[in-house]
Amino acid sequence: MLEAIAVAWLLLFFGDFLSTFCYHVPEHVFGSLHLRTHHSWKKDFRHYAILTFNPQVILDGILGALPYLIMAVLLWSLSPIGVICGLLLGQFHVWWRHISVLGWQTPKLVNILCQFLFITTPERHWLHHHKTSLGYGDIFTFFEQPAQTWLRWLRLTRLHLWKTKESLLP
Repeated sequence: MLEAIAVAWLLLFFGDFLSTFCYHVPEHVFGSLHLRTHHSWKKDFRHYAILTFNPQVILDGILGALPYLIMAVLLWSLSPIGVICGLLLGQFHVWWRHISVLGWQTPKLVNILCQFLFITTPERHWLHHHKTSLGYGDIFTFFEQPAQTWLRWLRLTRLHLWKTKESLLP
């Protein structure tokens, strides 16, 4: 039982770490897929994520989930039950963190527990939808500060690459 809990936690921790630093933050700097499908002011979450089968939305979801799936493969031999539980908890959290658009308000006791466990609440995630430089870490809030540092570094790198490219043009 403890092994399954440890594997589920490892899957969520490393999946969130890899998803945040290898996909989510770089996509905010260098990409447009995630911004178009997940952050556009024109989007209604219920419409674009639940009721449609937009291939771009599906691709963004797969790319964001890929680190969790990689971790599932790596951890499977330690505890298949832990992997399944971790994936289910991760999917539950995806649904939960997006319900604020439906008028959800996290109960105070749940909010306190989430703060204590460094778990992203729907309200915290909704802040990221409105101010994309805040609220990184899909599941865990302790990734926010390092993700903001990574975001700034990637933006400087993009600027440097742009200036280098511009200086090479005739």
